[in-house]
Order: sequence, then structure tokens, then C-alpha cells
Amino acid sequence: MPKPSYRILIVDDERSQRQLLGSYLQSIGYDVSEAASAEEMLDELDRQMPDMILLDVRLPGLSGIESLPSVRQRSPTVPILLITAYADLKQAVASVKAGASDYLSKPIDLEELRIAVEDALHVSSDETGRSDVKLPPLPRDFVLQSEAMRELVQTVAIVAPSDAPLLILGPSGAGKEGIAKLIHQWSTRHHQPFLATNCGAMPENLVESELFGHVKGAFTGATENREGLFRAASGGTLFLDEIGELPIALQPKLLRALESQQITPVGTNKPIQIDVRLVAATNRDLGSDVREGRFREDLYYRINVIELTVPSLAVRRDDILPLAKYFAAQHAGRPVRLSPQSAQQLLCSEWPGNVRQLRNTIQRACLLCRGDIILPEHLGLSTNTPPASVTTWSDTNRLSQVERATIVATLSECDGNRTHAAEKLGISRRTLITKLKQIEGETDSSKGGNF
Repeated sequence: MPKPSYRILIVDDERSQRQLLGSYLQSIGYDVSEAASAEEMLDELDRQMPDMILLDVRLPGLSGIESLPSVRQRSPTVPILLITAYADLKQAVASVKAGASDYLSKPIDLEELRIAVEDALHVSSDETGRSDVKLPPLPRDFVLQSEAMRELVQTVAIVAPSDAPLLILGPSGAGKEGIAKLIHQWSTRHHQPFLATNCGAMPENLVESELFGHVKGAFTGATENREGLFRAASGGTLFLDEIGELPIALQPKLLRALESQQITPVGTNKPIQIDVRLVAATNRDLGSDVREGRFREDLYYRINVIELTVPSLAVRRDDILPLAKYFAAQHAGRPVRLSPQSAQQLLCSEWPGNVRQLRNTIQRACLLCRGDIILPEHLGLSTNTPPASVTTWSDTNRLSQVERATIVATLSECDGNRTHAAEKLGISRRTLITKLKQIEGETDSSKGGNF
């Protein structure tokens, strides 16, 4: 018997965001149609009623909430899932009473979106024919072993083809620029430039010129025209690392560039058309910065539609040895391998500096190693790690004791709040739930074991 086909109407004035959400919903088995305004949505409903409506609250003209009575006149029963920014949350809750079925707040967790859609349609994943996204070829230097990174890369495969701006979260050194490059390589812009800059490394008085360019004579020292990064990345992707360090005075100009795809160089009033996809990253809690007035709320929600979080190395330990072997092959200039004791020490270390620290450690070891085996003394790591008899690393399907302890302790610190614990660990809420289920299963199967 064929599986039923459900059609979801996505209503958002941003084409790239419709495209982004549509790609995900199609990947899990739904048919998708689009509308760019509430008025366009109502015309579509008059032609054909979808099985569900995904409706953005903020729309030009008639807002999403204002359109609810007209939708309900046409169909009292069609499920309506509102997409809302944090600032609209109270309004969204009130709108549920006015006819919406449920709401999701930005940034959207794709697993929560899937569950909300299934609940609204009263279907299961089996009914929609849901399956894992088929990944494009990975770059040779991209290590993908841990479940946490596999989940992240699955999401990247969905969002990469869209032109929507994206925000990558994660601790310093975790590999956010690597994910940005993967987004670019899997996008339709991959033949065009990928340019990267660190907002925290640019002098504050030169940030605007660096990004948007300037004309000759715009300020002292401007002896010639400068095109700026937005124009230099034309047709491609611009990666702004540490966007949380961008001066608050420049944030409205960045927002205008994203919304209008136009920039105005310093020293002129003449706007210039651009064609750039923005990917940004930060290790800061931008949500907190928004609440404290250090980062613009409208810019935050403009770049943070889908949650992309690069996990810390402490919660993706399956990646440690493959990464170490890759870095050793890269830096040694000859075949070298890790001794069992060295591998044990790498796996037991905490890695507060994440992948960057691991790379530097292996590079140092390769310089000190005169033979073909990297020994613990070459690594220069702390030796106060558990002995091999206490912690067994051979079963890669089990979480490490260090990882389990880290997760449980963080969850306890956050009073059981999984969302806050996931943010603190640098992983998505979905990944945390998966790991908690794994911990629960391991505990049930052990004899008197503890965290």
C-alpha cells in the first residue's frame, strides 16, 4: 500500500528561508509549496488546501498572526505551525488560542520541527518515508567519525544549497571555519570565492572599510579605492568569524546588506549591488548579548534560522584518534604512528582548546619524535589520566567514561534543563538527547556501573 503524501505550505517573505525549510521537509518525505506573503497564502488556500501551513509571524503587509482568522474561515482544521522570534513569543502563545496549532521559536532545531510536524499531522516517521540525507562527497581532509558530527553534517547537507545566511555556534577551536567551508563546497556557489575574516581581529575603525570598501580620499590614508570583502566574495561565500565582536554601530549596515544585497562603501552614498552568501560564527552566547543590548536582535534572527552547533572535542571523542592520525600524516613528513599509551593519553585528555589544541599537540609531537612512533613524552600532555585498566576505549560504540561524566555533571549543573546543558556542552539538544539515551542503555546493561 503506498504511503500517504502530505503537502506543507511554507509562508515566509524571505525566499532563501523558504528554500532552506523546504529542503529539509522534502528530505524527510513531505511535498512542499511556497508563499511569500499572507495575501499570497490566502490565494493559494483558495486554489488548493494544503495538509499543513508553516507560517512566519513577521510578514510584510498582513502579518502571520493577523491572517489567522482568514485562514480559519477557509479551513477550521488545517494545522498551522507558527515560526516566531523570541521577541514575538508571547504573541505566538496568544495566537495558539486564536487558531494556530503550535509554534516554534528561532533558531529552529530540525528535530523539533520534524516532531512538531508529525504531531500536527498525526503521522509517524515511517509514514512519511523518512530516511537519512544522502551526503555529497566529503573533502579528503574532513574527519567524520562521531555521531555528533554526523548529525551536524546531515544538517549541513540540507542547508548548504540554500542562499540563506547561517550562524555556526561552538567553542573556540572546535572547527567552525571547517563547517563554513563545507557549506560553501556543497552549495551552488562552490566554483566562486570563499573568503574568511575574523571580526575580533580587525581594528574597530577599519572594520567598515574592510567589509564594505571605501573610495579614494574617504579618510586619512585612503589613497586608493578598496572594494572590500563583500565585493571580493562576489558570487561566493563570505565567512565572518566571531561576529559577536562586530561593533554595534556597524550591525545595522550589515543587516541592510543582507536584506537588500547592496552595500555602500565608505566615502560615497552610491549603493553597489552584491551577490554574496553570508556564513557567520561565534563562540559567544549571542542570545544573551541580544538581551543585554550588545547585539542587534533583528540581525541575530536574520542569520540564525537553523541551529548549527559544532560540538566540543570532549563530546566527540570518537573523532580524536582519526584527527590525530590525519594531523600526524600532515605534519610528520614521514610515516609515524601513535603508541598505545599515546593513544590512551589523547583519549583521556579534556581538550579545552578542542581541535586546534589537538592539531598543535600532534604538530609538536611530530617535531620531537625522531623515530616512527609518537610516545607520551612527545605529546607534552598532563599525565594525571586514568590508567588503561580503569577506562576501556576499544568499544567505540560506547560513550567514554569522561564523556559520560561530563554530560551528567553538566546536566546536573543546569538543573536538568537539556537546552541549557546542550548549549554549555556545545552540542545540539537533539545530540544531547541521543547521548542521554545511550547512557541510559549502557547503565541498564552494566552490573552496578555508575557515571
